[in-house]
Amino acid sequence: MKKKRLLWHLFPYFLAVSLLSILAASWFVSQRLHHFYVARTGLDLEARARLLRPEIESLIAPVNPAALDALCKRLGHDSNTRITVMLPDGSVAGDSEESAAHMENHADRPEVADALQGRTGTSTRYSTTRQRNMMYVAVPVERDGNVIGVIRTALALYSVEQPFRAFRLELLAGIVFLVLLAGVGSFAVSRRISRPIEEMKTAAERFALGNLSHRVPVPESEELGELAQVLNRLAGELGDKITLLERQSNEQGTMFASMMEGVVAIDESRRVINLNPAAERLLGIRPGDAFNRSLQEVIRNSDLHKLIEQAFEKEESVEGDVVLFNGEERYLLAHVTTLKSALGRSTGAMVVLNDVTRLRKLENLRRDFVANVSHELKTPITSIKGFVETLQEGAVNHPEDARRFLGIIAKHADRLNSIIEDLLSLSRIEQQAEISQVALERASIRDVLNAAVQLCQPKAAARDIRIEIECPADLAARINAPLMEQAIVNLVENAVKFSVQGKTVLVRAAVSKEAVLISIRDEGPGIPAEHLPRIFERFYRVDKARSRQLGGTGLGLSIVRHIVLAHGGKVEVDSTVGVGSTFTIALPVASRNPA
Repeated sequence: MKKKRLLWHLFPYFLAVSLLSILAASWFVSQRLHHFYVARTGLDLEARARLLRPEIESLIAPVNPAALDALCKRLGHDSNTRITVMLPDGSVAGDSEESAAHMENHADRPEVADALQGRTGTSTRYSTTRQRNMMYVAVPVERDGNVIGVIRTALALYSVEQPFRAFRLELLAGIVFLVLLAGVGSFAVSRRISRPIEEMKTAAERFALGNLSHRVPVPESEELGELAQVLNRLAGELGDKITLLERQSNEQGTMFASMMEGVVAIDESRRVINLNPAAERLLGIRPGDAFNRSLQEVIRNSDLHKLIEQAFEKEESVEGDVVLFNGEERYLLAHVTTLKSALGRSTGAMVVLNDVTRLRKLENLRRDFVANVSHELKTPITSIKGFVETLQEGAVNHPEDARRFLGIIAKHADRLNSIIEDLLSLSRIEQQAEISQVALERASIRDVLNAAVQLCQPKAAARDIRIEIECPADLAARINAPLMEQAIVNLVENAVKFSVQGKTVLVRAAVSKEAVLISIRDEGPGIPAEHLPRIFERFYRVDKARSRQLGGTGLGLSIVRHIVLAHGGKVEVDSTVGVGSTFTIALPVASRNPA
């Protein structure tokens, strides 16, 4: 795994802190200003209601419904405000937008309830009449200390949002500027911190190459300055030991370096005393890091440790597979042999490692492919061979038998051809999906369904099965029409195959909030629950005998799944034994026609 430079570790964190601070401050200002506007709107609605109170009061006692309703409509139109007047029992006496006679009692409205108690009531909620969020302010109309009516003013909250549009644009521009400024500052600070460390790294690399005369510049900061001095002192001490290390390395380096197998030598205390470059490469160990260190520190693999312990316990050679996870899975064949002194006492062990990753992967691929494909190809090939041998033995001289046998051979040959075509189709779809080459464009879902059903109609008619389509004519989505048609055809053909004769297959397309849904429902025998999790696997069959009898290759649903995945969607199945099955394709909401 490629490691990032320290600069790119520090810079994102500094930038993230700055960005979060800017966003938090901007959000706080925006929220406070929004609350201010909402509060001001409430006060404005209250002021309007109080200004109307003297004129309304003269029409309430005695009550003049016609005049009240006309006054509400006139004042509401002039002030662009919804005005409603209610009597003490909560009934509506006048409204600027609706007929008061048809409006329900408002005594249960929270703002009206407060006003009936002699207080100013305020409420914000969704209005079923206006079909939008509204702010309501209710003011009591009092006479001689008694509430004789309620004046309620209301305003749609979307009007409060209008003053925010210009402010939000300006705020966004300011945020962008501050983010750019924070990015430059964060990069400068990160660079100032990381530069001395990079210089030390460069110096350490020179030390490793043998240039011990080089010295690290000492930074101004206390911690990094001490580290630089330690590195410089270390370079001087390494000069004294380098001769000894070179002599020891030359003794065994030539032999170890020429080996393709990894070799690790450990002592009886399980400390690494030597290893060759091949072992360092296989185990992901930096040169020089493993010497005289505990094996568990250097190689963290429980399988290899168990093999070594078995070799020490049995005092004989032990062999086994080891799996390493170092960015990718790697298989090693480990051979552990104990080392003994001239007196026969165990002094350590030698571990020889062979990289058999490619071999194991090829074996797995071969085993899976042979297990799946041979299982599907065995029956038609056996049948073809049997009938060919029968023809060779003399059946060819009997025209009727020969024609019948040749028809059977042709049928099994067609089955082999179908399996091969489906395998090639599945491979092509997977390859296109992996390299993002599946071209999507907006197309009519109804046209795709019609084309797919038309292809399946002959088979359905032969079994007296009706295929019905329910799809809005204007429904469209971003799809690859040929691939989606192939997926629908596979599902409809399955539904026709497994439906009871004379029944109906329903193909339906609709739009939900989350996705564009295409479902195919049959009235067949259904699928047992234990088979549903594996129904989309290659060559998986619920009823093997019946599936082959009906001509399936075992790849149709797998092809459907990969086509849907290439569209970024998912396919699911819901089935009840004895009732039928429903396969549903869900395409992402982003693929839906915005109209």
